[in-house]
Amino acid sequence: MHAEIVVLPGDGIGPEVTAAAVEVLRTVGRRYGHAFALREHPIGGAAIDATGEPLPEATLAACRKADAVLLGAVGGPKWSDPKAKVRPEQGLLALRKGLGLYANLRPVKPHAATLGASPIKPHLLAGVDLLVVRELTGGIYFGQKQRGADSASDLCEYSVAEIERVVRRACALARGRRGHVVSVDKANVLETSRLWREVAARVARDEFPDVTLEHQLVDSMAMHLIAKPRAFDVIVTENMFGDILTDEASMLAGSLGLLPSASLGEGKIGLYEPIHGSAPDIAGRGIANPVGTILSAALLLRHSLGLSDEADCIEQSVAAVLERGVLSADLAPGGRGASTAEVTAAVLAQLELPCQVAELRD
Repeated sequence: MHAEIVVLPGDGIGPEVTAAAVEVLRTVGRRYGHAFALREHPIGGAAIDATGEPLPEATLAACRKADAVLLGAVGGPKWSDPKAKVRPEQGLLALRKGLGLYANLRPVKPHAATLGASPIKPHLLAGVDLLVVRELTGGIYFGQKQRGADSASDLCEYSVAEIERVVRRACALARGRRGHVVSVDKANVLETSRLWREVAARVARDEFPDVTLEHQLVDSMAMHLIAKPRAFDVIVTENMFGDILTDEASMLAGSLGLLPSASLGEGKIGLYEPIHGSAPDIAGRGIANPVGTILSAALLLRHSLGLSDEADCIEQSVAAVLERGVLSADLAPGGRGASTAEVTAAVLAQLELPCQVAELRD
């Protein structure tokens, strides 16, 4: 297979972790006979410094032509003034909109070797395997905003079509898992949530009769996600609730550095990135955890390129490395862990060994 992949290193630790994922993709390409053309473009604060824009037109054009996009992180103290007219985060929002990406997938499957790094009791985490599907294009983040001398407002707005498509995506994903979807809203208070609940119920009933749909209020969901995380399979929710719940869910895995994400639209192209931020406090020190970005590369292979066996091999390799105790500073006791380069090298070495799935196909 030949594929065009745009790499957006971004800011902070973004260049360090994307470099690790690029090495993994190149190894997979060589090992299994694929030609991945990987080309870097600026985004975020780095793009503001270079061009004055958080998402240069050339970057967006390259992403639109690509088969997939791999992103590091955006933002940092240099560009952190919330009153600034141009901010790094605007680049990410504009990219999602420009590519028509409406569903953010965040899988959470804690590894046995990292359970001790989570503040949650290990017995609650064993066997957790859930997927949060967050709507990306609507809600309060994109509604009309007003600010006066004594008040401010943000409009939360959703269309039926926006709700239908993300619920369909969640239900379709559940079919390949355990067939259970929890739709999260605040229907006892918000009119947008009442619409959300009605549409979700109709889509599940009429189009996915084999999938079980349950409704949860977001406040109770925040409690249940910690108290009984094993009870959940696929969780679908609107933009702001999803932003909050996915950060909460990251604590189940023990570190933000472990978790990948995929942002998808109607076509094959997707945006793949770790869920962590740019972590400017550790940038340049060589201690960032590359696992979340490496696993994001696995999602890229699976969802955009259709290379599920190769994605499985990356995930198996990461699991084997964690099992051997090769843990970065965010996971290691006392913070004295393996460097970014050491974790990456361990994953690359593991990828050279026979893979349970892909070797069967060779």
